[in-house]
Amino acid sequence: MLWINLAGVALIALIVWWFWIYKSGSVAMQDGAIEILVKDGVYQPSKIRLPANQKATLIFTRVDSSPCSESLQIPNLDINASLTLNKNVTVTIPPTAPGRYAFHCQMKMYLGELILE
Repeated sequence: MLWINLAGVALIALIVWWFWIYKSGSVAMQDGAIEILVKDGVYQPSKIRLPANQKATLIFTRVDSSPCSESLQIPNLDINASLTLNKNVTVTIPPTAPGRYAFHCQMKMYLGELILE
């Protein structure tokens, strides 16, 4: 019975780390577009640095069959997109003021952040 309790505590610790503690690195745009893979419950990369006040292109490729991964929302930029399974979907970010802009699925299970500098 002890091992069941230990496994439960380990699972709780993993969940806390994954959703609240883990912070991924960021990627900066270099060639005019950034490719983002939607896979295994996350956006890869999930933190994207872009130049402020310039148009930018994000290319999302969804390989995760979860229904939640189908929707992309960037609420502060009024962007909503449907991500087709195994196809590239291009999302254009208009020239925008510096700041941090969250992007996510409709249930906020997939989370990402645009950092405009």
